[in-house]
Amino acid sequence: MTRITVAKGDGIGPEIMDATLAVIKAAGAKIEIDEIEVGEKVYLAGNTAGIAKESWDVIRRNKVFLKAPITTPQGGGYKSLNVTTRKFLGLYANIRPCISLYPFVQTKHPVMDVVIVRENEEDLYAGIEHQQTDEVVQCLKLISRPGCEKIVRYAFEYAKQYGRKKVTCFTKDNIMKQTDGLFHQVFDEIAKEYPEIENEHWIIDIGAAKLADTPEAFDVVVMPNLYGDVLSDVAAQIAGSVGLAGSANIGETCAMFEAIHGSAPRRAGQNMANPSGLLQGAIMMLNHINQTEVAEKVQNAWLKTIEDGIHTYDIYKEGVSKQKVGTKEFAEAVISNLGKNPAKLKSVKYEKGQAIDLKKYSRKTPAKKELVGVDLFVHWNGFSADELAKILSKVSIEKVKLSMITNRGIKVWPEGFEETFCTDHWRCRFKPEGDRLLTHDEIISLLKSASNSGVDVIKTENLYHFDGKPAFSLGQGQ
Repeated sequence: MTRITVAKGDGIGPEIMDATLAVIKAAGAKIEIDEIEVGEKVYLAGNTAGIAKESWDVIRRNKVFLKAPITTPQGGGYKSLNVTTRKFLGLYANIRPCISLYPFVQTKHPVMDVVIVRENEEDLYAGIEHQQTDEVVQCLKLISRPGCEKIVRYAFEYAKQYGRKKVTCFTKDNIMKQTDGLFHQVFDEIAKEYPEIENEHWIIDIGAAKLADTPEAFDVVVMPNLYGDVLSDVAAQIAGSVGLAGSANIGETCAMFEAIHGSAPRRAGQNMANPSGLLQGAIMMLNHINQTEVAEKVQNAWLKTIEDGIHTYDIYKEGVSKQKVGTKEFAEAVISNLGKNPAKLKSVKYEKGQAIDLKKYSRKTPAKKELVGVDLFVHWNGFSADELAKILSKVSIEKVKLSMITNRGIKVWPEGFEETFCTDHWRCRFKPEGDRLLTHDEIISLLKSASNSGVDVIKTENLYHFDGKPAFSLGQGQ
């Protein structure tokens, strides 16, 4: 018997959770339930996190969390509970299988069977944003080696456990050479440990186009957080419907399972919602807690129900579907099919094999780190980079001089183009003369000089070489 935490959520959440629990209990799931309240009621009671401390204690004690969709109120500084839960509990891997159910659910891709493995904790979802000038705001994209190693290794281990043949990596490292470049580099390193599994890398734009057009070309796809968020919904939709997809959020000690769709408050209380997404999440949960026989029984009964044409309104189609049913009736149909297999759709057989081997991250030997310059980000309302360069010539200190100015990444000084549009946000790069290194005291002197000259420095970034290699971006056009 496994004790799990359940949250029924908002909108259609309570209906689809009741339906899901009814199905898995009827199938023989050996679970005990601790129910907690999360979401809109908790938010509106004054808790901006959407969850009480006592509820965190329950989740952390049980380590398995089945959650229905919730509503995050607009405005008021409320944080997404999904993002918060993933980060607080270290749920670094988001797993979303997207499988075609053709011809019983309409899709242009009848043989699609793709699993999206999305990094869950970092990237732009760190949510670190600042307004720096009147015209420019910033969002920091944070990519770490531990984050990359954990998610890439999970993708290969998932492929190994489930008999998948290929893992594909999507990044945009032709532009973001440091952040996405690290993700791609780690992918290539870890792929060598799995010679039996094919590996490939695609630039995200053409990869996304290929995924939308020819999803059968992919098997397991691993991506940083933002790309994975977008493309997992795309993949679910082109497979048939976002409403049919569930997801697992896996960490080293805890796991959360959910549907990938929202709370759909317009459909709440009408016995219309499709519980399939949350049911798919629950099936992944059953596999996670090693109740694979129950998971298999539920999945095959669900496939049989879809094949029988017993459909909720969202996937009902004249000439294909046989009966339009509500949430409760759909669950009852799945229960009546327990122990049966589909005739045309491929039935599942979950092998209880070797557990996924997720090695603990071990920190590498520190690189030789050398300070070779500094970028001063300046708020200045002028338009001429040449004029700004003259002002900054007064900021330069002995043997540390201005070497470049960029605006939104484009080099505008020296030898900039007058056609380049500039905002009020300027990156001003200072480097020591000759081959010597910069000192922190010299950076402090630069900042004092800028302040004395009336230059508004809003941010600094130190420029380093790691093991002799530049670890910062050039200006576009350099």
